Amino acid sequence: MFTGIVEAIGTIKELIEVDGENGSSLVITDCDLILEDAHLGDSIAVNGTCLTITEFDSTTFKVGVSPESLRRTNLGLLKSGDKVNLERAVASHVRFGGHFVQGHIDTTAEILSVTPDGEALTFWFKPKDPSLLRFIVEKGFIAIDGASLTVIDVDDNDKQAFSIMLISYTQDKIVTAKKHPGDTVNIEVDLMGKLLEKQVILQIDKQLSQQGATMFEDMIGKMIDTKLKALQ
Repeated sequence: MFTGIVEAIGTIKELIEVDGENGSSLVITDCDLILEDAHLGDSIAVNGTCLTITEFDSTTFKVGVSPESLRRTNLGLLKSGDKVNLERAVASHVRFGGHFVQGHIDTTAEILSVTPDGEALTFWFKPKDPSLLRFIVEKGFIAIDGASLTVIDVDDNDKQAFSIMLISYTQDKIVTAKKHPGDTVNIEVDLMGKLLEKQVILQIDKQLSQQGATMFEDMIGKMIDTKLKALQ
Protein backbone atom coordinates (compact mmCIF):
# COMPACT_ATOMS: atom_id res chain seq x y z
CA MET A 1 0.00 0.00 0.00
CA PHE A 2 1.21 3.50 -0.87
CA THR A 3 0.08 7.08 -0.32
CA GLY A 4 0.76 8.62 -3.72
CA ILE A 5 3.22 11.08 -2.18
CA VAL A 6 6.35 10.65 -4.31
CA GLU A 7 9.49 10.42 -2.18
CA ALA A 8 12.19 10.62 -4.83
CA ILE A 9 12.81 10.77 -8.56
CA GLY A 10 15.12 8.01 -9.72
CA THR A 11 16.99 7.47 -12.97
CA ILE A 12 16.68 4.36 -15.12
CA LYS A 13 20.10 2.77 -15.44
CA GLU A 14 19.03 -0.27 -17.43
CA LEU A 15 16.02 -2.29 -18.59
CA ILE A 16 17.02 -5.95 -18.72
CA GLU A 17 14.49 -7.71 -20.95
CA VAL A 18 15.68 -11.22 -20.07
CA ASP A 19 17.08 -11.57 -16.54
CA GLY A 20 17.10 -15.24 -15.55
CA GLU A 21 14.36 -16.24 -13.12
CA ASN A 22 13.23 -12.62 -12.70
CA GLY A 23 11.95 -12.39 -16.27
CA SER A 24 12.57 -8.71 -16.98
CA SER A 25 14.24 -6.30 -14.57
CA LEU A 26 14.72 -2.58 -14.10
CA VAL A 27 17.85 -1.13 -12.54
CA ILE A 28 17.25 2.30 -10.99
CA THR A 29 19.83 4.69 -9.54
CA ASP A 30 20.12 8.18 -7.97
CA CYS A 31 17.80 7.11 -5.17
CA ASP A 32 19.90 6.78 -2.01
CA LEU A 33 17.22 8.58 0.04
CA ILE A 34 14.77 5.69 -0.19
CA LEU A 35 17.36 2.93 0.20
CA GLU A 36 18.49 3.84 3.72
CA ASP A 37 16.15 1.28 5.28
CA ALA A 38 15.71 -1.04 2.28
CA HIS A 39 15.58 -4.84 2.49
CA LEU A 40 15.46 -7.55 -0.13
CA GLY A 41 11.83 -8.30 -0.93
CA ASP A 42 10.58 -4.82 -0.02
CA SER A 43 7.84 -3.31 -2.16
CA ILE A 44 8.52 -0.05 -3.94
CA ALA A 45 6.34 1.89 -6.38
CA VAL A 46 8.07 2.74 -9.66
CA ASN A 47 5.88 5.14 -11.64
CA GLY A 48 3.06 3.87 -9.47
CA THR A 49 3.72 0.17 -10.14
CA CYS A 50 4.30 -1.98 -7.06
CA LEU A 51 7.51 -3.94 -7.64
CA THR A 52 9.84 -6.05 -5.48
CA ILE A 53 13.45 -5.20 -4.69
CA THR A 54 15.68 -8.11 -5.77
CA GLU A 55 19.09 -6.42 -5.38
CA PHE A 56 20.31 -3.10 -3.98
CA ASP A 57 23.28 -1.11 -2.72
CA SER A 58 23.52 2.41 -1.27
CA THR A 59 22.37 4.24 -4.42
CA THR A 60 20.93 1.67 -6.83
CA PHE A 61 18.34 -1.10 -6.77
CA LYS A 62 16.92 -3.73 -9.10
CA VAL A 63 13.28 -4.82 -9.37
CA GLY A 64 11.71 -7.67 -11.28
CA VAL A 65 8.98 -6.75 -13.79
CA SER A 66 6.35 -9.32 -14.75
CA PRO A 67 4.94 -9.67 -18.28
CA GLU A 68 1.58 -8.41 -16.95
CA SER A 69 3.23 -5.25 -15.61
CA LEU A 70 4.98 -4.68 -18.94
CA ARG A 71 1.66 -5.04 -20.79
CA ARG A 72 -0.37 -2.88 -18.41
CA THR A 73 2.09 -0.06 -17.68
CA ASN A 74 4.59 2.29 -19.32
CA LEU A 75 7.58 0.50 -17.75
CA GLY A 76 8.45 -1.33 -20.96
CA LEU A 77 8.89 2.03 -22.72
CA LEU A 78 11.55 3.22 -20.29
CA LYS A 79 15.13 3.60 -21.44
CA SER A 80 18.44 4.49 -19.83
CA GLY A 81 18.38 8.04 -18.44
CA ASP A 82 14.60 8.28 -18.07
CA LYS A 83 13.28 9.60 -14.76
CA VAL A 84 10.73 7.72 -12.64
CA ASN A 85 8.65 8.47 -9.54
CA LEU A 86 9.59 6.38 -6.50
CA GLU A 87 7.76 5.69 -3.23
CA ARG A 88 8.39 3.12 -0.52
CA ALA A 89 5.47 1.11 0.87
CA VAL A 90 3.71 3.08 3.60
CA ALA A 91 4.86 2.59 7.20
CA SER A 92 2.64 2.88 10.27
CA HIS A 93 4.36 6.07 11.49
CA VAL A 94 3.92 7.97 8.20
CA ARG A 95 1.30 10.71 7.87
CA PHE A 96 -1.18 9.70 5.17
CA GLY A 97 -1.03 12.78 2.96
CA GLY A 98 -2.35 11.37 -0.33
CA HIS A 99 -4.90 8.56 -0.77
CA PHE A 100 -4.92 4.76 -0.71
CA VAL A 101 -2.80 3.68 -3.69
CA GLN A 102 -2.35 -0.04 -4.29
CA GLY A 103 0.38 0.14 -6.90
CA HIS A 104 -1.79 -1.90 -9.28
CA ILE A 105 -1.99 0.00 -12.56
CA ASP A 106 -5.38 -0.11 -14.29
CA THR A 107 -4.33 1.29 -17.66
CA THR A 108 -2.07 3.81 -19.33
CA ALA A 109 -3.15 7.20 -20.67
CA GLU A 110 -1.86 9.50 -23.39
CA ILE A 111 -1.21 13.14 -22.60
CA LEU A 112 -3.46 15.15 -24.94
CA SER A 113 -2.38 18.65 -23.93
CA VAL A 114 -0.38 20.69 -21.41
CA THR A 115 -1.61 24.25 -20.82
CA PRO A 116 -0.02 26.84 -18.52
CA ASP A 117 -2.40 28.55 -16.10
CA GLY A 118 -0.37 31.14 -14.21
CA GLU A 119 2.39 29.13 -12.53
CA ALA A 120 0.31 25.93 -12.71
CA LEU A 121 0.01 23.42 -15.56
CA THR A 122 -3.25 21.79 -16.71
CA PHE A 123 -2.87 18.31 -18.23
CA TRP A 124 -5.54 16.43 -20.19
CA PHE A 125 -5.19 12.63 -20.30
CA LYS A 126 -6.97 10.10 -22.53
CA PRO A 127 -7.08 6.60 -20.94
CA LYS A 128 -6.23 3.66 -23.18
CA ASP A 129 -9.25 1.92 -21.62
CA PRO A 130 -12.05 4.54 -21.74
CA SER A 131 -14.39 2.35 -19.66
CA LEU A 132 -12.35 3.38 -16.60
CA LEU A 133 -13.69 6.92 -16.92
CA ARG A 134 -16.72 5.78 -14.90
CA PHE A 135 -14.42 5.64 -11.86
CA ILE A 136 -12.92 9.09 -12.49
CA VAL A 137 -14.95 11.96 -11.04
CA GLU A 138 -14.47 15.69 -10.65
CA LYS A 139 -12.55 16.48 -7.43
CA GLY A 140 -11.86 12.78 -6.92
CA PHE A 141 -8.52 11.06 -6.37
CA ILE A 142 -6.39 9.55 -9.10
CA ALA A 143 -2.81 8.21 -9.18
CA ILE A 144 -0.79 9.27 -12.23
CA ASP A 145 2.60 7.58 -12.44
CA GLY A 146 2.08 6.90 -8.74
CA ALA A 147 1.44 10.52 -7.72
CA SER A 148 -1.81 11.24 -5.86
CA LEU A 149 -3.57 14.05 -7.73
CA THR A 150 -7.00 15.68 -7.82
CA VAL A 151 -9.21 15.43 -10.91
CA ILE A 152 -10.25 18.86 -12.21
CA ASP A 153 -12.61 17.92 -15.05
CA VAL A 154 -13.92 14.81 -16.82
CA ASP A 155 -15.20 14.64 -20.41
CA ASP A 156 -16.99 11.30 -20.77
CA ASN A 157 -18.22 12.04 -24.29
CA ASP A 158 -16.19 13.88 -26.94
CA LYS A 159 -12.67 13.75 -25.52
CA GLN A 160 -13.14 10.66 -23.33
CA ALA A 161 -10.50 12.26 -21.16
CA PHE A 162 -9.88 13.94 -17.81
CA SER A 163 -7.73 16.77 -16.52
CA ILE A 164 -5.57 17.58 -13.51
CA MET A 165 -3.61 20.66 -12.47
CA LEU A 166 -0.04 20.70 -11.17
CA ILE A 167 0.96 23.59 -8.93
CA SER A 168 4.53 24.85 -9.18
CA TYR A 169 5.67 22.98 -6.05
CA THR A 170 4.41 19.63 -7.36
CA GLN A 171 6.03 20.22 -10.75
CA ASP A 172 9.44 19.92 -9.10
CA LYS A 173 8.55 16.71 -7.23
CA ILE A 174 7.14 14.37 -9.91
CA VAL A 175 8.12 13.30 -13.43
CA THR A 176 4.77 14.19 -15.01
CA ALA A 177 5.59 17.90 -15.24
CA LYS A 178 8.43 17.14 -17.66
CA LYS A 179 6.24 15.10 -20.00
CA HIS A 180 4.66 16.31 -23.23
CA PRO A 181 1.59 15.64 -25.41
CA GLY A 182 1.85 12.14 -26.84
CA ASP A 183 3.74 10.76 -23.83
CA THR A 184 2.28 7.89 -21.79
CA VAL A 185 1.53 7.77 -18.06
CA ASN A 186 0.34 5.03 -15.72
CA ILE A 187 -3.16 5.37 -14.27
CA GLU A 188 -4.63 3.85 -11.11
CA VAL A 189 -8.21 4.88 -10.42
CA ASP A 190 -9.59 5.23 -6.90
CA LEU A 191 -10.12 1.77 -5.40
CA MET A 192 -13.26 2.88 -3.55
CA GLY A 193 -15.11 3.45 -6.82
CA LYS A 194 -14.40 -0.10 -8.01
CA LEU A 195 -15.42 -1.60 -4.67
CA LEU A 196 -18.64 0.43 -4.62
CA GLU A 197 -19.56 -0.58 -8.16
CA LYS A 198 -19.10 -4.27 -7.36
CA GLN A 199 -21.22 -4.06 -4.21
CA VAL A 200 -24.02 -2.20 -6.04
CA ILE A 201 -24.04 -4.78 -8.85
CA LEU A 202 -24.13 -7.64 -6.35
CA GLN A 203 -27.03 -6.06 -4.47
CA ILE A 204 -28.99 -5.38 -7.68
CA ASP A 205 -28.48 -8.96 -8.84
CA LYS A 206 -29.61 -10.20 -5.44
CA GLN A 207 -32.74 -8.04 -5.45
CA LEU A 208 -33.60 -9.03 -9.01
CA SER A 209 -33.29 -12.71 -8.20
CA GLN A 210 -35.49 -12.34 -5.12
CA GLN A 211 -38.11 -9.81 -6.22
CA GLY A 212 -37.88 -9.67 -9.99
CA ALA A 213 -37.68 -6.53 -12.09
CA THR A 214 -40.92 -4.91 -10.86
CA MET A 215 -39.30 -3.01 -7.98
CA PHE A 216 -36.65 -1.49 -10.23
CA GLU A 217 -39.19 -0.62 -12.93
CA ASP A 218 -41.19 1.27 -10.30
CA MET A 219 -38.05 3.01 -9.04
CA ILE A 220 -36.99 4.10 -12.53
CA GLY A 221 -40.54 5.29 -13.26
CA LYS A 222 -40.52 7.49 -10.14
CA MET A 223 -37.13 8.94 -11.09
CA ILE A 224 -38.38 9.82 -14.58
CA ASP A 225 -41.53 11.43 -13.17
CA THR A 226 -39.49 13.52 -10.75
CA LYS A 227 -37.18 14.68 -13.54
CA LEU A 228 -40.06 15.58 -15.84
CA LYS A 229 -41.77 17.60 -13.10
CA ALA A 230 -38.53 19.51 -12.49
CA LEU A 231 -38.35 20.43 -16.18
CA GLN A 232 -41.94 21.74 -16.33
